[in-house]
Amino acid sequence: MNKNKKSALKVNKGIKQPSSVNKDAVKKIKLRRKQEYSVSDYVEGIIKGDRSILSQAITLIESSLPRHQVNAQEIIKRCLPYSGNSIRIGITGVPGVGKSTFIEAIGKKITEKGSKLAVLAIDPSSERSKGSILGDKTRMEALSTDENAYIRPSPSAGSLGGVARKTRETVVLCEAAGFDTIFIETVGVGQSETAVHSMVDFFLLLMLAGAGDELQGMKRGIIEMADAIAINKADGTNINKANLAKVEYQNALHLYPPKNSNWIPKVVTCSAITNHAIDDIWNMIQDYYKLTNENNYFKNNRREQSKYWMYETINNNLKFNFYNDSNIINKLKLLEQKVLIGEISSFYAAKILLDDYFNYR
Repeated sequence: MNKNKKSALKVNKGIKQPSSVNKDAVKKIKLRRKQEYSVSDYVEGIIKGDRSILSQAITLIESSLPRHQVNAQEIIKRCLPYSGNSIRIGITGVPGVGKSTFIEAIGKKITEKGSKLAVLAIDPSSERSKGSILGDKTRMEALSTDENAYIRPSPSAGSLGGVARKTRETVVLCEAAGFDTIFIETVGVGQSETAVHSMVDFFLLLMLAGAGDELQGMKRGIIEMADAIAINKADGTNINKANLAKVEYQNALHLYPPKNSNWIPKVVTCSAITNHAIDDIWNMIQDYYKLTNENNYFKNNRREQSKYWMYETINNNLKFNFYNDSNIINKLKLLEQKVLIGEISSFYAAKILLDDYFNYR
């Protein structure tokens, strides 16, 4: 074959193949990746009002990992001197009462006055999947884009009555970050109110009119805790029903003993949609704050709450340590089976486990 003979086939060089790694995408991923901070970095960022660092610190608090908890407790300890300079308001009511709409309406009033608002919204967790919707930022669209507002939805994680386990500690960080008004929104399933009441200064109960016998549906304990009852959705054809419900609640409140704060609970009608009486409710909260500061109830109540949460934390930790003790885990199922077949009583089984736990330790 003649090597010098030209071939009719011509192969072009072609173009240079791009790298299989997208450098721009890698750069974006690195930017999105959470930076590891020291405890001092967290504290400094929180005090400066850095919301990204605040959010990561709250995530650290909510973590159940032991190494995270060590850092979280140190962060809380260092932030404690910068906390306490806010008014904490609990907002509860049955699902569908309009809590998120109400919070957005009154929240905008607060931020327009120059105050900084943190909304700690507790989302119900599924008992089956342990997941939660975490949809408060969607429901509070206007407030979530407000530069003076911070919304932190947290899963209830199966804790008592849907109250997030670490909400009390989250309040400390938000106050250290400069938020002077804290809203804690409960799931509204009936048991969370007691826990929320023990961490707030003012307790607001949202109710609906025309949803049946108002007085029959009231729980004595919740009404006793409420500093104010707001009958929401008092608009359109529902105004007359709301006014009738207001009279019924006012009459019912006279049956309860006076509060230690010397505050007389109020009943108001409002509409989060039309903004009817939203300003009045905020002014009422300010009146409460002024009264309880003058008679020293505000500070004394805060001290009692701190004591309550010390004991509550001890109880929770003892329970956690008990059920996670390897010695107990091994015996628990065995004794459970004996109880189920009636071989021993449930009380005796509990005694064996508790005795073993304390003797073993």
